[in-house]
Amino acid sequence: MTMKLFELAGAEPERRLSPYCWAIRMALAHKGLEVETIPWRFIDKEAIAPSGQGKVPVLVHEGKWLFESWDIAQYLEQTFPDHPSLFGGPQGVALTKYFVNLAPVIASHAIKLILVDIYDHLTETDKPYFRESREQRFGMPLEQVVANREALLQPFRDSLLPLRMTFRSQSFLGGDQPLYADYAVFGVFQWARCISPFQLLAEDDPVAHWRKRMLQAFNGLAQSAPGYD
Repeated sequence: MTMKLFELAGAEPERRLSPYCWAIRMALAHKGLEVETIPWRFIDKEAIAPSGQGKVPVLVHEGKWLFESWDIAQYLEQTFPDHPSLFGGPQGVALTKYFVNLAPVIASHAIKLILVDIYDHLTETDKPYFRESREQRFGMPLEQVVANREALLQPFRDSLLPLRMTFRSQSFLGGDQPLYADYAVFGVFQWARCISPFQLLAEDDPVAHWRKRMLQAFNGLAQSAPGYD
């Protein structure tokens, strides 16, 4: 039975808008597993109700409804041990957790640069929910959050220094080949690429070079998705 992956989508069904869904899509490709991807919207809670919660990614496999990207990644590793490892061994699982926790931190800064662009790509039915929930989170209108994004850009780029230093001496967080640590962090940059023309990275940044390598992985899986380059 083919796996099914529910992914947050915009008004265009093929435009996928979640960093965590992208991490799992890349993980599935790493494992060489076939998956049917299903576009999902914020208000469509009923479609994933069997998971017992209301957010994606949700992976359906052999009657199991799995959620939380980290839990899904571990499930894939345990269920398909004969496929390429996502972690490079038991010690890699522990080390990867750092990057899994780092990704939301990067996303929390990036969203202040692209928040309105996300809103602009949503369906008309999702927009009221998104505006209300995000304006409650930030305590101000969406437009005000990004009003000074040009001033916030350099501090965001500066915060990526540990990644930048790493990619000056190796191609991926996993070393010579990407692992789930790469997919967890890359999901943030692919999410931004899919929804915003605002350039988070300078062209000569080693992080941008790593991002390009990730876009080209798995026969250009991420590169072929609708986005801004």
